[in-house]
Amino acid sequence: MTQQDQRPHKGRTRDTLSHMKSLVERAGGGEGEAFDQLVDMFQGDIFRMVYYRTRSQMDAEDITQDVFVQAYKNISRLNSPEQFRSWLFSIAVNRVRDFHRKNKFRGLFGLYTEGEEERESSAGRNDDDDALDTMTKKDFWKQVEGLLDKLSKMEREVFMLRFMDDLGIKEIAGVLKKQESTVKTHLYRALEKFRREPSMRQLLREERG
Repeated sequence: MTQQDQRPHKGRTRDTLSHMKSLVERAGGGEGEAFDQLVDMFQGDIFRMVYYRTRSQMDAEDITQDVFVQAYKNISRLNSPEQFRSWLFSIAVNRVRDFHRKNKFRGLFGLYTEGEEERESSAGRNDDDDALDTMTKKDFWKQVEGLLDKLSKMEREVFMLRFMDDLGIKEIAGVLKKQESTVKTHLYRALEKFRREPSMRQLLREERG
């Protein structure tokens, strides 16, 4: 099933939002089962968002778990249940920033290290097909790193939240704590740079395809 197949149809969007709000309210009241359902709803989105920024399955899993631990501890403080998704992404963005600071990475995408290759191998991914897959991903992310480096920090974050994480303008504004007009400006600038770099658009289409 593709990502597009997994997304709710427009006719179900309102019901999905209503269901999410109900779960958030119940989870905020201490109902563990409601929070577990929220984890089921958003764990894939958060993991994908973190993985795009770390390129390490192990680190992405750890950070994703930490995001939901923090969300569980603080959900009772969330005043607007309908903003849960953007709130969750804002926690993830901060955890990724912490990750890069702690590991002294130079940018949003760190270099693929031998340690990461060893960890994947120890997890049972050491046959020829997996080795080829690892090299393909390594090559892809090296290209992406160089291309996204042409965007400013804010342009890169806005672009990724919009097109890789599939957040709307209002949600991005909530995640980054910026005005919607500011988000639109940075997104427009990023897209203009993309138009001057055909290879960037092609790489993104391949990654999402």
